[in-house]
Amino acid sequence: MSATLGKGQTINFYKATTPIIISVFGVYLTIGIALGVLPKFVQNNLGFDSVMVGLVIGLQSLSTLLTRAYSGKITDTQGAKSSKMSGVLLAVAAGAMYIVAVFFQANKFWALSFLLMARIVHGIGESFLVTGALTWGIGLAGHSNSGKVMTWNGIAMYAGIAIGAPLSIWISREYGILPAFFLIALLPLASWLSTVKLPSVPADKDYIRTPFYKVIGAISGQGLSLAFSSMAFGCIASFIALFFTEKNWGDASLAFMAFGICYVLTRIFFASFPDKYGGFRIALISLIIEITGQILIWTSVSGTAAIVGCGLTGMGFSLVFPALGVLAIQKVKPQMRGTALGAYVAFVDLSLGLAGPLAGLIAGWFDYQAVYLFGAISCVLSMIVLLFNKK
Repeated sequence: MSATLGKGQTINFYKATTPIIISVFGVYLTIGIALGVLPKFVQNNLGFDSVMVGLVIGLQSLSTLLTRAYSGKITDTQGAKSSKMSGVLLAVAAGAMYIVAVFFQANKFWALSFLLMARIVHGIGESFLVTGALTWGIGLAGHSNSGKVMTWNGIAMYAGIAIGAPLSIWISREYGILPAFFLIALLPLASWLSTVKLPSVPADKDYIRTPFYKVIGAISGQGLSLAFSSMAFGCIASFIALFFTEKNWGDASLAFMAFGICYVLTRIFFASFPDKYGGFRIALISLIIEITGQILIWTSVSGTAAIVGCGLTGMGFSLVFPALGVLAIQKVKPQMRGTALGAYVAFVDLSLGLAGPLAGLIAGWFDYQAVYLFGAISCVLSMIVLLFNKK
């Protein structure tokens, strides 16, 4: 049984966060795997249109959004480790539901029902995992390392997606979709093992909690800017595979990889920039790069141009989260850190939950390429919100 860290105690940053980062990476691999195979499964195997593809993809984020307040409360009152472990177990359950959906694909409505349930459970699991992991990491490493904890957890999240999506595309092409879904059920178990012996952080159960809506209000400026900037990622996650298929550019593995690699490398080499140069300045520069990437995909005439656009989008989006996140958690007391992080990340959930259906409507009215003009406009709106919320 793992020990509990005493109040105010911290441990070495890498000793504290490496197991958590590995755990987050394992679960986000499952999210990437789902993103890589679900669009074609819903459209080709089950015969639904692009609007339904967007709904299936976006439902996970909406589910995560609706449970952020609860996961934040559980994290603050029952402990971050408990919250994070609950997320891992829910990810296993989601994997089992994806598997069942494959066996029911002869009846597309039954298969769709299981897929929708899987997306809901996967989203709830993500809610508990991320809130618990971030709060746990900050509690172990200390508040002064908040930005680094968010940066490295972000690397684990998007590296998982960047590797999981092309991995699942390759697996489904070579061996079929079922092995990909089995991986979703098995990977969270490795995630659980990586942190099972890590000490927990005591929760302050007697602290008088600030209502969730007040926490949302306190961080709404940074949250809205983050939400609009996340739309670009939602557009890539939902429709880049179908866009490549429509253009006969082959599969979209390199597009997912370009986004993820640029995202991760930017965080590794420039993680200190928000603290060094200020969150506002770094977020503004990042948004300009992100807009450039979305415009490049929108105007692309080749797969190479679209892949470069995905890379620029990943590079720009990379530092927006930690730059605005450090500012957000400074607005609340340490005892409300889990709730504040839950509220902050909820803006990403809202964005990704809306991005899929909205992008699906745009693809239906116009084409898949127009989706990325929508992504660029969303980033412009993010920049406008940022300009009105400099601190």
